[in-house]
Amino acid sequence: MSGQAKDAAAGRSLSDLLDASAARFPGRPAVFDPAAGGEVSYAELAARAEALAAALAAAGVGAGDRVGLCLPKSIDSVAGVFAILKLGAAYVPVDAGAPAERNAFIFDDCGVAAVVGPGGEVEARAPSPRVPSPEGLAYILYTSGSTGQPKGVMLTHANALSFVDWCSETFSPTEGDRFSSHAPFHFDLSVLDLYVPVKHGAAIVLIGEALGKNARELAPVIADYGITMWYSTPTVLRLLTEFGALGEHDLSKLRVVNFAGEVFPVKHLRALRELLPGRRFFNLYGPTETNVCTAHEIPAEIPAGREKPYPIGAPCSNVEARIEEGELLIAGGPVMLGYWNLPERTGAAFLEADGKRWYRTGDVVEDLGGGVLDYVGRRDRMVKRRGFRVELGEVEAGLYKHPAVVEAAAVAVPDPDSGVHIRAFVVTGEDAGGKRPNVVTMKLFCNKAMLGYMVPDSFAFLDALPKTSTDKTDYQTLAAIARGD
Repeated sequence: MSGQAKDAAAGRSLSDLLDASAARFPGRPAVFDPAAGGEVSYAELAARAEALAAALAAAGVGAGDRVGLCLPKSIDSVAGVFAILKLGAAYVPVDAGAPAERNAFIFDDCGVAAVVGPGGEVEARAPSPRVPSPEGLAYILYTSGSTGQPKGVMLTHANALSFVDWCSETFSPTEGDRFSSHAPFHFDLSVLDLYVPVKHGAAIVLIGEALGKNARELAPVIADYGITMWYSTPTVLRLLTEFGALGEHDLSKLRVVNFAGEVFPVKHLRALRELLPGRRFFNLYGPTETNVCTAHEIPAEIPAGREKPYPIGAPCSNVEARIEEGELLIAGGPVMLGYWNLPERTGAAFLEADGKRWYRTGDVVEDLGGGVLDYVGRRDRMVKRRGFRVELGEVEAGLYKHPAVVEAAAVAVPDPDSGVHIRAFVVTGEDAGGKRPNVVTMKLFCNKAMLGYMVPDSFAFLDALPKTSTDKTDYQTLAAIARGD
C-alpha cells in the first residue's frame, strides 16, 4: 500500500462514507430496489441506518461485536450494513437461501451478538466476547474451505477503503453514476457495489437473486434505471449476451463493464464487446482475501482469431505483487487481516519477506513483461497425468474452442488404473451445420485442439453447469458427480 493510500485510509471508516454523502447530497437517490419498486434518498438511507443502529445498541451490540446479516438483498439490508458499521461492529453476511445448518455454523463460529433479518428485525443472541480491534474489523466473508467447513476472511475498514480509493482513481465515478449491485453481500464483489457509489453520492441499483439470473428481465433494468457502472461474474454477462436482447434496449448510459470471479472465455467476451461498443471493459482479479489486486483493460476490438483469455493485468496502485515458484503473492492495502479463529491457517497463508506480509493466492501466473500478469490456473487444479502436468483450466480453454460449446468445466478424480480420470462437463448449442456435438465428435475435436495427454477421458452433457450462490461454476458438485457420489 502506498504511503498516500495508507494516509487516505487511516482514521476513516466505511460508515463515514454514508455520513459524508448524506450531508452533501441529502436529496439525491441512494438506493433503488427494482424488485420492490422502492427507492430512498441519502438522507432517508442515513436515517434508516441510524434507527437500526439504535435497535442493535438496545440489543447490546457494541464495538468489537460481530453481527449476522441474513436477509434478501433490499434497502433494509443496505441500511443494515451501515448500521452495524456505525456501532464499530463487523457484519457477517450469509446467503439467506442457503441451508440453515450452514448459516448457523457461520454465526456460531464467529460468535455473532445479534442477527439482522428480514424487515430489519434484530434478533439478539447469547452474549459473545468482544474483540478489540485496532485494525478496525469491518466485515467477515465466509468462503468454502478445503475441510468442508466455511472459513471466515477478516477484512478491515482500511482494507476496503484502500480498494474503494483505487476504484475512484480508475473509474472516475461521480454523483451522477448509477452502479449495479448484482453480487450478494456475502461475495467480495459487493464491496465495490456498495461503497464506491456511496463514497461519491452515486446511486446503487439493487439486483436480487431472481432478477440477477433472468437475462430477459435484467436488460430492461439496466436501461430503465440508467446503470452506468456494471460489475458481475462473466457467467452473468454471458447470459446477458445470449438471452438479454441487449440490442433492443437503450444502454447508452452504460460506460464501464467490470467482470471478475472466473475466466471470461474470449468468444463470449468478443460477442459482448460487439454488442456494447465504446464502453470500457475491465478484467478485475483477486481472491476474497485481497479483493481486487490486479486489473486489465480489454482493448476496444478483440481480434477474430484470438482464443486465449485476456491476462489479469498489472498490480493495482495499492498493492505489490511477487511470483514465487510460479505462485502469485500479494502485499498491500486490501490484503486481509487473516482467517477468523484459524491462526495456523492464517500463518500458512502468508510469507513474511522484505518487512511485508505476502498473501499466497494459490494462483499460478506468468509474467508477460511490463508488469502484466497472465493467469495460468490454480495450484489445486493442476494434476499429474501420464507423467505430464495438466492444468484443468487449460483443458477448459480447449473445450471452449469448439463453436458449439457454451459452457465447459473439467474435473479430475482418482482412478485406480490410470491414477487420474479427467471428466469434461459441457453445455452445447448447435454448430454451424445445425448439429449438436456428441461424445465421439468432442473426442475427435479435442484430439486436434489440445495435447493428447490433456484430452478428457469422458464427457457429460448438461443443460447448464451448476453454480454457487456467487454465480461461479460449482466444481465441488461436479467433482461429486464425477466420483459417482
